[in-house]
Amino acid sequence: MTVLPRIVIAGRPNVGKSTLFNRLIGQRLALVADTPGVTRDRKEAECEMGGRPVLVVDTAGLEEAAPDTLPGRMRASTAHAVENADLVLFVFDAKAGLIPEDRHFAAWLRRTGRKVLVIANKAEGRGGIANALEAYELGFGEPAAVSAEHNEGIYDLMSEIAARLPDAPEGDAAEGEDKPLHLAIVGRPNAGKSTLMNYLLGEERMITGPEPGLTRDAVSAEFTGPDGLQYRIVDTAGLRKRAKIDEALEKMSTSSSIEALKRAEMVVLAIDATQGVGEQDMHIARLIEREGRACVIALTKWDAVDDRGDARKAALDRISISLAQMKGITVVPISAETGEGVGRLFPVLRAVYEKWNTRISTSQLNRWFEAALERFPPPLVDGKRLKLRYITQIKSRPPTFALFGTRAEQTPETYQRYLVNSLREVFELPGVPIRLYLRGTTNPYADKD
Repeated sequence: MTVLPRIVIAGRPNVGKSTLFNRLIGQRLALVADTPGVTRDRKEAECEMGGRPVLVVDTAGLEEAAPDTLPGRMRASTAHAVENADLVLFVFDAKAGLIPEDRHFAAWLRRTGRKVLVIANKAEGRGGIANALEAYELGFGEPAAVSAEHNEGIYDLMSEIAARLPDAPEGDAAEGEDKPLHLAIVGRPNAGKSTLMNYLLGEERMITGPEPGLTRDAVSAEFTGPDGLQYRIVDTAGLRKRAKIDEALEKMSTSSSIEALKRAEMVVLAIDATQGVGEQDMHIARLIEREGRACVIALTKWDAVDDRGDARKAALDRISISLAQMKGITVVPISAETGEGVGRLFPVLRAVYEKWNTRISTSQLNRWFEAALERFPPPLVDGKRLKLRYITQIKSRPPTFALFGTRAEQTPETYQRYLVNSLREVFELPGVPIRLYLRGTTNPYADKD
């Protein structure tokens, strides 16, 4: 019998361990409430990460207490789970930031000698991401910023967990290799998403027709692309304007589509070329950017376009104006009915995927940073010039950077855009979302005259 790798979730009470547990296993097995201490016994469930089966263990909140008390017995149960763990997910509340209890239990985990991945939960929004950076001081390396409640960062976390698992047994060595690239097709109703999926699969897997909204749920399948590589593709329900979503079933379909988008690595935004680029198309594109996914735009139904030159120019003009935050995004005209242009889609997808995974060394970044500051020095704020000191990449998927300096958090949006556009140009990151977080340093003499 194969022994599954054990992933143990640990941390203080009420930091979101059980919510994270439910997200990782894909079902609501653990009770979740705002009251601390709901979880008392360990819960275990099997799931799959990186193509391998694993055992995820939810534990009671870590508290200091006498061994014969209920909290003491809960602590002992957690300690037993940690002793047998292949990887410990140490969770803290990114909204509250690190507190002394977190540091105390982090020191205890270091003494156990287990592999530890720090999880900054409740990290939705910029404030949560900024607090997540505090976890570097715990000494466990780069923290993973997620929001288990809002399902943000969970797919990336699962990829990170899979990368840290012990090697598979000899007989399973081939399993999990060449993982398929997760690809979601999104767009307005009747934009040709299901027709594209049917063409890629070589079968009439999805019901298609002129009526909008035929697809109600996210449907996935694996296939080998024209490039010989593996893909897991998800066809989603059409995303309408919020004001038009009024039926319970359609609301669930929309939620399912957004969920599929969050789990994807790459997204194909299907835009009906016969209709042109509309405001709802740009709204969906901004949603993709907000979720940090890599994206390629497919102008569908290209075979039905009469004046292709004007249609392509109009689409590119609208996209360049309305989607500045993904400057340089690739647009591929295709026809899923005839197959025209579909072969061009895959080299583009792989190229954008590589850029989405880009890692830039700190030395390269700071050479660029010095040149960027010299070219356009930081502006004056309240009569004082900002002192921006250095920059580092804190994660990829999408490329995410932390900029440090005195009053860095006051950097105007215009100057931030200049830095992001320069990053995009110098390191060749067209069409990829870029995150830039600002970290100011404290001046101990600021209030002393």
